[in-house]
Amino acid sequence: MIERLRQRARSIKRDTYALYLACRDPRVPWYAKVCAGAVVVYALSPIDLIPDFIPVLGYLDDLILVPVGIVLVRRMIPPAILEEHRATAIARFAVGRAASWAGAALVITIWAGIAGLVLWQVV
Repeated sequence: MIERLRQRARSIKRDTYALYLACRDPRVPWYAKVCAGAVVVYALSPIDLIPDFIPVLGYLDDLILVPVGIVLVRRMIPPAILEEHRATAIARFAVGRAASWAGAALVITIWAGIAGLVLWQVV
């Protein structure tokens, strides 16, 4: 059972990276890019809707929202394009090059911008 969970976690990680690649593909419709971008940002973001320190609920949002988002976006992207990006994601994870400092900086910048807007509206 634990090995099955590890395999599922790897597939979610791979699919998240494949969605990131699909966001940059001009053949993908704009609405799919927006939804895929939202799923990728949420999956990679250190900020969750429900904080992880809350027992059970803290991890349920990650266990439910990210896979549901991936499934919904996979239906929006043409299968051939998604398979191409999935193969690229598998190849990159095989050589250990999937991490991106630029991607992390982008996620942090987006969340900092959102926090700044919220603070500006509150104050």
